[in-house]
Amino acid sequence: MSSNLHQELKQLIVESLQLEDIDPTTISDTDALFGAGLALDSIDALELATAISRKYDVKVSQDEETRNAFRSVNHLAEFIQAKQAAGVRNDE
Repeated sequence: MSSNLHQELKQLIVESLQLEDIDPTTISDTDALFGAGLALDSIDALELATAISRKYDVKVSQDEETRNAFRSVNHLAEFIQAKQAAGVRNDE
């Protein structure tokens, strides 16, 4: 079952990447965001990372943890919740 965070992330993906032809409700929590699935590219990754950083006030860096987080909506939600729980903010 999708949480509010999952729904927010799907909406954020569609809005921040201007995917007008995609309905956020059709994005699966487990679908790949890059390659197969939504077929996003590296430019999309940067734009999405910026949007997530701003909206959720979490630090998004270019490390293995972040790359794993961007695999699916489920992974992104877990990443954001973990960062918020740890209190890792943008200004740190």
